[in-house]
Amino acid sequence: MKIIKNIRPINRSRLPSLLIAAAVLALNTLPAWAQSTTFSSTDLKTGISNSLAVIMMFGFVLGISSVIYGGFAIRRGDVDQGKMSIIGGAIIAAAPAVVYAFYKIFGLDSNSAVGVGNF
Repeated sequence: MKIIKNIRPINRSRLPSLLIAAAVLALNTLPAWAQSTTFSSTDLKTGISNSLAVIMMFGFVLGISSVIYGGFAIRRGDVDQGKMSIIGGAIIAAAPAVVYAFYKIFGLDSNSAVGVGNF
């Protein structure tokens, strides 16, 4: 007769991976402190703005691919999933334009710490 052991899921903490990520981020900022004599807030704003523009472009591509996936889902007969993919993809793809519009409406584009780039 076989003895069946109770299989328990292993609970692993996320704390070590979060600490490693925080350490890597902290160690990657050290070269920025070494160049403090030429530091300018305009350079920081430009860098963050360009980074956000790249993230927005990836989001736009992801949104478009989600809309295309929704079309294929409707074609194969899964209408509910297809409609949700199309709506979600449209929201994801339109998010940069909406954020840019809010920045313009509330006047945050000229004197904010973080811009939205040249998207």
